[in-house]
Amino acid sequence: MSEISQTSPSQLTPPSEALQAQFRDRYIDPRHGTHAPTTGTPARRSGSVRRTTTVDSIRPGGVGERFLLVGRGRDLVTHGDGTAETAMDARMDVELAYEGGAIVKSITTTPSVASVDALVGKRATTGFRAVIDDATAADRGELIYLMLEEIPVSTLVSGYSVGHAIRRGDADAETLQKLRNPGPPIHGRDDCAGFREGSVIDTSEPGRGAAVTGPDATEVLNPDDPMGWHEIGPLPLNAMRRWRRHDLWRGEDGLLHLDSFFRDSHMAPEGLETIIHEYTVEATIDPETFIVTACEATPRVLPWQECPEAAASARSLVGMKVATLRPQLRLEMIGPTTCTHLRDQLRELEDAVRLSALLPEA
Repeated sequence: MSEISQTSPSQLTPPSEALQAQFRDRYIDPRHGTHAPTTGTPARRSGSVRRTTTVDSIRPGGVGERFLLVGRGRDLVTHGDGTAETAMDARMDVELAYEGGAIVKSITTTPSVASVDALVGKRATTGFRAVIDDATAADRGELIYLMLEEIPVSTLVSGYSVGHAIRRGDADAETLQKLRNPGPPIHGRDDCAGFREGSVIDTSEPGRGAAVTGPDATEVLNPDDPMGWHEIGPLPLNAMRRWRRHDLWRGEDGLLHLDSFFRDSHMAPEGLETIIHEYTVEATIDPETFIVTACEATPRVLPWQECPEAAASARSLVGMKVATLRPQLRLEMIGPTTCTHLRDQLRELEDAVRLSALLPEA
């Protein structure tokens, strides 16, 4: 099992008094979920492969205008002697606009993906991933595929920055209404643990949803390991970032071991970055059958008191075939006992098939 230091809320460095004054209407709802983010990134193991990605949601023209998704990622192989080399770099740039929902206006990728233009004009919500599978040449397990499938959930989560702007008085409810998708809500009662019947969200006053306020963001990058992540720039104000790290190695027990980290964070206009979601996952996989033999999820930061209960659903992966995790979880890992964001993190375990081919020989 990997070692990651865990920080309790009392150990976090508080913002300055001036910054607290700017956020005097900001509060921590007593009904919040886990607030115990990790700090730093574990050391890379000899004979391992590490996949890291970030997808930034940026609104350069304000919360009611177009917005950009900027994705960057890398697969890094660390050899037995400690030397490392990049196996793959990837990037994605997407522009979206609100036209009866969030519509993809343009998309470019490196490496290029045949027929990726089939995503242009599509609504970046329900059904978008099916279009990736059916209309483009992106292959599951590839680094660029992981970025493409981030588009719908990154778009959904980016709505937090709009709600934040409304709460601080920089936008009004009409702006929020403009950004809503037509038809029924994308996320509704019993879709996940946080939306189950009787939950904080479900019982909130209509039109005045409970305000998510996460803890201050702890440091992810390890200054002692400049190669630990791909190159990452500062997060712009009013932007959000989705972080992923996926480490894979062969254990002395002969199994493939996997350590996964996921975080959503938001940068307020005053420069205060807070965490919205964070999980870590540890799993083992039989290298002969590629069947999951163990899987444990640890909630680190979650919005509401009901959300941490979803972590136990990760154990349901035991016995599943890694190569078909994405479609299987789409069908089976649903409802109020699980979590949308945890399911997304567990879907990524399918990439272990592709990544295992990059592992150095023992």
